[in-house]
Amino acid sequence: MKYKNEAQIMKALGIESWRNLSKDKMVRFAAMMPNMDTEVALKIVEQFPAFKDFAKDAVSAIERAHESTISANNQSQEHVHRACQEVRDILRDELNKNDLSWEEKKFLIEQIQGTARMQFQKDSESKQFLDGALKKVLVGATAAVALGVAFVGGRVMAESKDSTDSSQDA
Repeated sequence: MKYKNEAQIMKALGIESWRNLSKDKMVRFAAMMPNMDTEVALKIVEQFPAFKDFAKDAVSAIERAHESTISANNQSQEHVHRACQEVRDILRDELNKNDLSWEEKKFLIEQIQGTARMQFQKDSESKQFLDGALKKVLVGATAAVALGVAFVGGRVMAESKDSTDSSQDA
């Protein structure tokens, strides 16, 4: 959907006035920017004097959330790897017993292979998760930067228009 005016954007954000724009909704606003008419987006962004601070705070919050997510994922991965290693150690001890039949040895070897497959699968899932998390961080940071650029661009446009108007008045 292409947003052509402020009313459509406020309705999509579920707010009645720009004063009701929380940080969460500001991030949604940033994500919606590519679907906004440029002039409307600039007009809205110009209404936020503390926008630069918000953009910095938003990027910092995104970075902290990403670091926390990565840390939790790393801890989870470490637990899985440690548990698989403990199971393999137990299976290896069992495999070293001399009185095992061929079927028992085969079963233990299959179990060791199963832990390796499980570990590989978890590693692949983790990499997919990290890839998705990185993409989300990049989208959030890009949106914040885009808002910053739009804000600065709007100021430059407004200032150049003011200076043009002033030179025509002279």
